[in-house]
Amino acid sequence: MNHLKTFALLAALTAIFMGIGYMIGGATGMLIALVVAGGMNVFSYWNADKIVLRMYRAQPVDESHPNAVVRTYVADTLQMARDAGMPRPMIAIIPNDQPNAFATGRNPENAAVCATTGLLDMLTREEIRGVMAHELAHVKNRDTLTMTVTATIAGAIAALANFALFFGGGDDRERPGGIIGTLALMILAPMAAGLVQMAISRAREYEADRVGAEIAQDPNALASALQKIEAYAKRIHNPTAERNPASGQLFIINPLAGKGADNLFSTHPATGNRVRALTELAMKMGRTPVRPAPVMEAAPPATQPRPASTAVPTSDTPASTVKRGPWG
Repeated sequence: MNHLKTFALLAALTAIFMGIGYMIGGATGMLIALVVAGGMNVFSYWNADKIVLRMYRAQPVDESHPNAVVRTYVADTLQMARDAGMPRPMIAIIPNDQPNAFATGRNPENAAVCATTGLLDMLTREEIRGVMAHELAHVKNRDTLTMTVTATIAGAIAALANFALFFGGGDDRERPGGIIGTLALMILAPMAAGLVQMAISRAREYEADRVGAEIAQDPNALASALQKIEAYAKRIHNPTAERNPASGQLFIINPLAGKGADNLFSTHPATGNRVRALTELAMKMGRTPVRPAPVMEAAPPATQPRPASTAVPTSDTPASTVKRGPWG
């Protein structure tokens, strides 16, 4: 059902895109717009994962990493991928204090899963397993490609709307809809595209929660992790995500929480709804739901960096000089 809904929403995005092209230049404008969008999608298909990983300065890691926290993170992720019958993904860490994670890649054979250093430092081993199982679920469901295409089409719609603003005026009476239609298109089309994009992302998150909980065999751990990540994310700034808000949909929890108008509409479902769904799944699996302890008092203030001694090191940092995580 979720896959059918996703295809229907993608069709709606495509229809909006074609409508914009028609409103701007009739049948010829629609054709040109589709050709340009096709080129964007081809480029995104082959390069979007590399662009995102470079944007967030992701550092590939493996079982030989000098820090025990990172080694366990890698080992657990690889073990869950094997258990789920998936190809070995590239595993990376992102130097960012905000606890979060995302997956990218055009297919399971060319996928990467990433966790921030904040995630490895602030969550328990079981919670990190739950988060990474969620990201593996995105890879298994091929959501990474779906979200890349969605973001590309939505971005193209916004670009075409701006084109209509700057070049679609005048007295061209033959233009479908005229100046009134152009103005309405400029305002309403990006909003409609954004709503469709958010609906697709929310549907994918619920499904990844369910599949991820089954991969890790622990819905409670993922539910606890989601609540902790949301609490910390509201207090810890993610400057890269703020500069590139379109990438926010990739993360397990909205990295833009509480930061300006970019979060007026969220691409993520409400965390409370996700936790309730996971709690119901835990009960079906015969597990007693566990309510996590409050974390807001433990979160470091957003205006103060965490001490270097608590950060997960990069491969260039001697392990002996860095305090290992709570389960390292």
